[in-house]
Amino acid sequence: MDDALNTAARALSAGDPLAALKRVALRDDAPALALRGIAMAQLGDLARAKDLLGRAARAFGAKQPTARARCEVAQAEIALVSRELGRPLEGLGEARATLAASGDVANAAHAGYLDARRLLLIGRLDAAERTLDGLDAAALPPASRAGCELVAAGVAMRRIRAGAARRALVRAWRAATDAGIPALSVEVDRAARMLDAPAARLITRNGDRVLRLDDVEALIASGAVVIDACRNVVRGGSATISLANRPVLFALLRRLGEAYPDDASREELLLRAFRAREADDSHRARLRVEIGRLREAVAALATIRASRRGFVLEPREAVAVAVLAPPVEAEHGAVLALLADGEAWSSSALALALDVSPRTAQRALDALAARGQAERFGQGRARRWIATSVPGFPTSLLLPAIGADG
Repeated sequence: MDDALNTAARALSAGDPLAALKRVALRDDAPALALRGIAMAQLGDLARAKDLLGRAARAFGAKQPTARARCEVAQAEIALVSRELGRPLEGLGEARATLAASGDVANAAHAGYLDARRLLLIGRLDAAERTLDGLDAAALPPASRAGCELVAAGVAMRRIRAGAARRALVRAWRAATDAGIPALSVEVDRAARMLDAPAARLITRNGDRVLRLDDVEALIASGAVVIDACRNVVRGGSATISLANRPVLFALLRRLGEAYPDDASREELLLRAFRAREADDSHRARLRVEIGRLREAVAALATIRASRRGFVLEPREAVAVAVLAPPVEAEHGAVLALLADGEAWSSSALALALDVSPRTAQRALDALAARGQAERFGQGRARRWIATSVPGFPTSLLLPAIGADG
């Protein structure tokens, strides 16, 4: 590259897009188009950035595969910021392989970091960790190292590992300081505040208590049977039983946990699980059937015994039962938790992140819009959704966490 391009590239690395544009704003050769595209991305004009990087990639063509791959990686980064998590990121793996084969270790590692970031966004935690473990972190510039540590912190938070998350954030802060980019330091600070924010409520017979992620981790490690209403699972020791696809069973289990060590009446259980205010024989028969199914589902952790009033939950080995709920309970909380990052999401990206159908995601967004909690802009495939205000519970326990890649 000539001196003007080298100066512009250094300015972009330092997070100064205006200085870079002063050098290349009037040029239309392929390297200048690429640098202009990156500068526009840093300034927030993502549509213009995509256009410039696309033109640069076409100009480099097949004769300059390494340069073209760099453009594709930059386009993938814009797609991540735009929450376009599907097709625009499909070429990232091929671009990474091209860069690695050409000896461009730094950009290949950066492409790997972007892939890990994508996997985190859609809740594929195992794959995100494997991708991070396979990166050559020493080859990354400070800004990308900070991003990698933010991904590591995000994985740790979703796995309820507060100590590991704090250590990753300390490393991210050091890398952000080395990079000298104020916006990156702000992003690290925001992640640290999220770690210290209320993560859940502990519900007991004597009232509720707000817990941070550290407290949730300690509770799970205590050996108690934890009925987690953030993810509709029940945990005990090393065992985790998911009832995410069995809402009636989880509703019954939660009410039994809230009543522990006392019993829950049949009327309370019918109201919670079936919303039956006036129960008849058919409701009572169905309750017996569902209690039988629940007894079988949680047999490894607890038994359910009939009492004169109703039913009582009895843990097999644990000495306590705890019920966790979101700090503020609301319908479609997982969608709001994703929108809480402040970015504009497409409905298809939300569906991918939540592992639900596009129609399910769209129904949730329409319901939130009707309540004034989300709003849309744009038309067709360009439509995006944002939260009208930051929700009161941007907890990592509500974010997707698909443990074993699926």
